[in-house]
Amino acid sequence: MKVEDINRCQIQEWYPKFKSISIKTLIHELPESFIQYLLDDSGPFLLPLSITNHDALPNRVHKPEEEEDFVVKEGSGDEADEPTPPPSFPELETEIKASIESLGGAVFPKLNWSAPKDAAWISSTVNLKCTRFSEIALLLRSSDSVVHDLCHAYDLCTDKTVSRPSSFFLALRKWYPSLHPEMEFRCFVHHKVLVGISQREVTNFYPALLDGKDELETMIRKLFLENVKENFGSECYVFDVYVTRDGRVKLLDFNPWGAPTLPLLFTWVELEEKVTEEEGDLEFRIVESQCGIRPGLKTAVPYDFLDTSPGSGWDQFLRNADEELRRQTSSSTEAGA
Repeated sequence: MKVEDINRCQIQEWYPKFKSISIKTLIHELPESFIQYLLDDSGPFLLPLSITNHDALPNRVHKPEEEEDFVVKEGSGDEADEPTPPPSFPELETEIKASIESLGGAVFPKLNWSAPKDAAWISSTVNLKCTRFSEIALLLRSSDSVVHDLCHAYDLCTDKTVSRPSSFFLALRKWYPSLHPEMEFRCFVHHKVLVGISQREVTNFYPALLDGKDELETMIRKLFLENVKENFGSECYVFDVYVTRDGRVKLLDFNPWGAPTLPLLFTWVELEEKVTEEEGDLEFRIVESQCGIRPGLKTAVPYDFLDTSPGSGWDQFLRNADEELRRQTSSSTEAGA
């Protein structure tokens, strides 16, 4: 994996080129002060002070009887300690407020590569829908996926020379409440050949997909051949699409080939074996019964914790554990001889 392949998957890089076949998105460059706020874990968890006085978290009911133990007595050494003031980003908030309004009043946020899906549980709506700056800040500050973007995006690159990009961007994408999760698909491209398509939402069984599978494959392949294949610079990559009710295919995202991108109903070992130039070898996988449902983010357990397929994190962990056990057993045998 090369740095240039990772960089091509940044939304501010690919969206201008594919804007006509994607969903409406407005992109803001983030000030370094906001990046440092997202990374700061040295003090209390504070949301930015909002210019509109809106809070992403519900206000706590004031109960004086619960606060008696926390009253600082006169003369104590703690009375000089001042509470940490919340940060404030008025210019950024003003820009984001205008963008949210122009996108219909609701958006979902995404940094260069990742959306904070892992933090949806902390939102009052339990999803990524945001209507104000404070809600966006709450999701971004609570997300491990965002930390990956900020600190570890290039960790697997063989030509890594820097630890992070020079700039970070916040993409605000129009919120569509009527989207059906079963109509989102992940597509795998190896050497500019579409080798696999997977249902993106693998935590449910959708019987309607069984009847429409062939038609969906035709539509997605058409988008790839006509709009993506010759216009995206990498040889191997992953892209996500959404198929609308009227048969249009919308491009949602690009991801690098290999970990940490989830292979969903495939394994990376299977996908690596699909090195072929024959277009007819495309394989389309969907959940075909209740028994085929995969655990995912909805279980509140990370997918990597549950994925034991060849090449997964657990597979490597178990191999290392077996090797360590054999080494210790061998050392004990030699010591007793």
